Amino acid sequence: MEELIVEEVVELVEGGNDAQLKVYLDDLNISDVEHLIDEIPQHAVKLIDTLSINRAVNVFRILDFPTQEKILKKLPGQKLAELINLLPPDDRTALFSELKGDAVKKLIILLPAQARVEALALLGYKEDSVGRLMTPDYIAVKANWTIARVIEHIRLYGKKSETIDVIYVIDKEGVLLDDIRIIEILLAKPETLVGDLADNRTIALNVNDPQEEAINVFRMNNRVALPVTDNNNVLLGIVTVDDILWIANEEYTEDIHKIGGTQALDEPYLDIPILRLVKKRAGWLVILFLGEMLTATAMQHFQVELEKAVMLSLFIPLIMSSGGNSGSQASTLIIQAMALGEVTVNSWWKVMRRELISGLLLGLILGTIGYFRIVLWQNMEIFDYGTHWQLIALTIFFTLIGIVLWGSLIGSMMPILMKKLKLDPATSSAPFVATMVDVTGIVIYFTVAMSILRGIML
Repeated sequence: MEELIVEEVVELVEGGNDAQLKVYLDDLNISDVEHLIDEIPQHAVKLIDTLSINRAVNVFRILDFPTQEKILKKLPGQKLAELINLLPPDDRTALFSELKGDAVKKLIILLPAQARVEALALLGYKEDSVGRLMTPDYIAVKANWTIARVIEHIRLYGKKSETIDVIYVIDKEGVLLDDIRIIEILLAKPETLVGDLADNRTIALNVNDPQEEAINVFRMNNRVALPVTDNNNVLLGIVTVDDILWIANEEYTEDIHKIGGTQALDEPYLDIPILRLVKKRAGWLVILFLGEMLTATAMQHFQVELEKAVMLSLFIPLIMSSGGNSGSQASTLIIQAMALGEVTVNSWWKVMRRELISGLLLGLILGTIGYFRIVLWQNMEIFDYGTHWQLIALTIFFTLIGIVLWGSLIGSMMPILMKKLKLDPATSSAPFVATMVDVTGIVIYFTVAMSILRGIML
């Protein structure tokens, strides 16, 4: 945001010119006001309080949670009540689910009876379920209605609906029969029955479905909204694409944190206290450190061999990093493929077969480079690997084939195994896979070395 705008707003706030500030803010786009709050968070409450209530709601709903929480604590009572009441049910549920119990109770009291029942009902679903995302504000019609009646119904209740892009057809029991795009209704003759437009090809989410699955359904079907039903196919609400985009962003951010070997941050990086940041990173680092200690144990097991052939120790970093890198690559690719719905648990054999081939080819490439590196250094007299340099080169060649192949298999299978165990595949992060491959890489290295160099150097 331009510094001039920030300076002008700060000057109006500090000068107490509320009327001019309101006019100034009302001329800005919603996104500009949101950026303005990010630039001057100390005046966030004043800006929200000054905005007209509808614009205040639209700005508030796109702010990050820590900022929302700070505003709720200091916003005047009247404005707070209006804000909470006008928040769309799905955004209100998302806000309540982040707040602590006492804060939620205070805010729920501000809602009228019907809205309070809706809020409590939505909060009753599992935290990561579709039920937490849905809104009960939608347009539903009956199959025996005429298009003229439908349009009149939309005129009466459409303004309260989250979207009217899609109209939902239900029976007298509330069971979802179909969904019809608004364009089909607008182009149909007034006397046409709704049932005549239905094609019975509706796609619906179950209220208990994981939110992650809903992301894939939206992506695959190119919808702006999807109906949400219970186990009896009764229509309970709808989920709109804007909510799915927020969830997709949160899932992506959380997975990136986990892939990097840390717990997901629930606040912006620069806002989270240092001690909490350390706490979120320390757990994984300790686990990875303890895992790497097994590498030292494995090397101690081969201490005698190392003493006999000290030359082998020169290649330990090369071997470990190659295996860890191949494992991290495979793990990241499979996690991404699973997030996009391209790979499922049942695809494990197809994945393994592909990684067997690709891991072998990648191992051959790195092994060949490693082999010729020793050959060149020896013949160009850059370094003397001793009398048995050719056997050392073969050892590196076959070890790299084995460790890269093993790393690819571990990295690709670990996310699938985690999914099978009902755990987050992103937990099998790159550092975790790399640590596992490091430990087993030492064993592979010295097993190959003893097979080739036994009786010669070992």
